[in-house]
Amino acid sequence: MPDFEVVSPYEPSGDQPEAIDTLVQGLENGIDEQVLLGVTGSGKTYTMAKVIERVQRPTLVLAHNKILAAQLCSEFKEFFPNNAVEYFVSYYDYYQPEAYIASTDTYIEKDSAINEEIEKLRHSATSSLSERRDVIIVSSISCIYTLGDPIDYRNMVISLRQGMTKDRDELIRKLVEIQYERNDINFVRNKFRVRGDVVEIFPAYSSETAIRVEFFGDEVDRICEINTVTGEVKNVVSHVAIYPASHYIVPRERLMAGIEEIRRECDERVEYFRANNKLIEAQRIAERTNYDIEMLQEIGFCKGIENYSRVLSGRAPGSMPYTLLDYFPEDFVIFIDESHVTLPQARGMYGGDRSRKEALIEYGFRLPSALDNRPLKFDEFMGKLKQIVCVSATPGDLEKSESALIAEQVIRPTGLLDPETGSYTH
Repeated sequence: MPDFEVVSPYEPSGDQPEAIDTLVQGLENGIDEQVLLGVTGSGKTYTMAKVIERVQRPTLVLAHNKILAAQLCSEFKEFFPNNAVEYFVSYYDYYQPEAYIASTDTYIEKDSAINEEIEKLRHSATSSLSERRDVIIVSSISCIYTLGDPIDYRNMVISLRQGMTKDRDELIRKLVEIQYERNDINFVRNKFRVRGDVVEIFPAYSSETAIRVEFFGDEVDRICEINTVTGEVKNVVSHVAIYPASHYIVPRERLMAGIEEIRRECDERVEYFRANNKLIEAQRIAERTNYDIEMLQEIGFCKGIENYSRVLSGRAPGSMPYTLLDYFPEDFVIFIDESHVTLPQARGMYGGDRSRKEALIEYGFRLPSALDNRPLKFDEFMGKLKQIVCVSATPGDLEKSESALIAEQVIRPTGLLDPETGSYTH
């Protein structure tokens, strides 16, 4: 596994060397919160890269919007061409959340357009965290929203080795279980096709490379990486891991237990509505939930499955949801870029989500357990972070009051300073 290595023709200059040494020393000494106070144009991204190279730990870089995250990801890819630099943002090009406006009796159904490329990058990010330590993930605030249980995600990986005993039909069943679909004609992401003793799989986290598994009886004879368009063999490998096609994957036994819990909660809710003479709400929640249960039983998935995530993962009511932060190892480092904007954004996510869900639950569109499909509260978010470096030219009061150490980067690599400002008189 390669170590983090910055590839750049430049060396730290200006205030960068001192800022890098200060931040590295703070991280190695176990300081929880630090601030990199750098003026615009002082090379804060390069400073972050050199700190990552020095500490050699998995890193999350948090940005306050997709565009800034994409820009940072591009820069880090240039600095770390030999390491895994991933991009994790909301995969919706368009998103209209489910809502109910009681004053006008208007129900707004969830409507969205998923960007397939961004969904692939999200899967690439979580699979990289499962396989290696030299990982930098640049993320928007979507990293504090519900994701499936990382233990289930890793436990349901299909591991294939050349020469291992494996029945072809057993592999097909396993692929269906982790949400891959068989399609022998339209071979795209999350699909697989079967031709005699050959199974070809297009992983959820890949764009141009598929996996071809050739069987000889009940033995895996050969595993190849192939071009998804031409079928040309690119590489022969001895081992491959196929990660689930959904982050909301759960084992079959847990799924069936979760369905029983959903049915019990639905019966309770129907009884509550009838006792309060809310017959329309009772019929509404019964119809919707029973339909979702049928879909879960038949295909292991339903529209809006994230609303049942707490029940399906077996968590206690009111407990914290699993998020991207749970996929990181214990010793990861987080850089919060433009922290004066990003931290207030993280603080505001929970309240808006909860008020919308409460209306849906009150009028029978969702079960009460849907409240647990939520972003992290601000104190939960901060509690998940072991070591933080806030990066900003204008850090807010929160960063200044909580940080034990502030590294200033005022002199740019060019040696230029900001001009002094003063009163102007004729």
